[in-house]
Amino acid sequence: MQWGDEGKGRVIDAYAADYDVIARFGGGDNAGHTLVVGEQKMALRIVPSGVLRERPELFIGGGTVVSLKGLVAELDMLQAAGVDVTRIKISDRAHLVLPYHPALDRVSERARGQAPIGTTGRGIGPAYADKAARLGVTFGDLAHTDRLVDTIRGTAHWHAIRFEGEDGAGAEAAILEALTLAPRVLPLVVDGVAYLHEKLESGKRVLIEGAQGSLLDVGFGTYPFVTSSHTIAGGACIGLGLGPTQIGRVVGVAKAYSTRVGGGPFPSELHDAAAERMRERGAEFGTNTGRPRRCGWFDGVAARYAARINGLTSVVVTKLDVLSGFERLGIVTDYRLADTSVGFSAAGEPGLEPRIEWFEGWSEDISGVKRIDALPANARRYVEALAQSFGAPVEAVSVGPERTAMALS
Repeated sequence: MQWGDEGKGRVIDAYAADYDVIARFGGGDNAGHTLVVGEQKMALRIVPSGVLRERPELFIGGGTVVSLKGLVAELDMLQAAGVDVTRIKISDRAHLVLPYHPALDRVSERARGQAPIGTTGRGIGPAYADKAARLGVTFGDLAHTDRLVDTIRGTAHWHAIRFEGEDGAGAEAAILEALTLAPRVLPLVVDGVAYLHEKLESGKRVLIEGAQGSLLDVGFGTYPFVTSSHTIAGGACIGLGLGPTQIGRVVGVAKAYSTRVGGGPFPSELHDAAAERMRERGAEFGTNTGRPRRCGWFDGVAARYAARINGLTSVVVTKLDVLSGFERLGIVTDYRLADTSVGFSAAGEPGLEPRIEWFEGWSEDISGVKRIDALPANARRYVEALAQSFGAPVEAVSVGPERTAMALS
């Protein structure tokens, strides 16, 4: 519900035991999800976050763009951890991220000079651009060697003028990678539309997992400082081939404060000791990149906007425990521009002033709390204010990183 890094992975993991299929609908390996189960900590980039539960199958949908090399490395990591990777299925319509895509990412960022987007550099944007330009390579293509080779050569030639000085950016490196790794993943590739609809028609329960955050959506985020795919709930229909009537409910995941990685507007950002405290206590460093995240107060204006564009039905609040010990906590309740109240669309306007409502903090250790109504009074008031910002009930609050550290409504 924010700019990513809200803790979606641990929420999916907590819910996954009640579902038959976990389906990832968009993004690529730029989306790092961290799971903590007892002493086990696992960082996932593309495989759905329910992988540590035995019940569900794990489906990577057609709306994703997937690094073949990265996927195989993740499969090997999971297999070494004792996970049955045959439970993982990949849509034939998912697109490949090939070696020339990260090269294009680097070239593009350099061309922006002093105003880079701040991408992860993993080639996600260029892969989506190739998809839209009808130059992409799909997982279905891996089964047809001649077509695969011809498509890669044609696409690499198309981009060649931009590759000057980039290692591994030509067609041959991409062809070698695709042909070498194809046998490893082809047994997992399925007709994605048939696969998912047959599950639904047989009464199976499907939990759909997003990536990044609503405010990074390519159409409705803080453009151009966004990702290259639709991250909002409606993207689930596009990324999986589902009709909107098949979605039962939309659960948003929101951090109890705000963070952002890379460039772009961030009205509630702090540059003081409070931000440093959030960063250190919340381990606010990128799962994929290690970059320190920008930190700030919870933004209620952004929350209202995110709730609207997602059709939110409920919220899970994460990292409430990080705020224990703060004397007071702020929630941005309004944006002012020339003393006029404005909405989230003005988030990047020069001279924007966020208006903050203050709440008393709490000093109690909440890591063992199992019910929201058992939280300290000030913590409950703060959670209630978050719910009001979203206009939706809070159904769970995480009070620690481990999968069982959840306070329920």
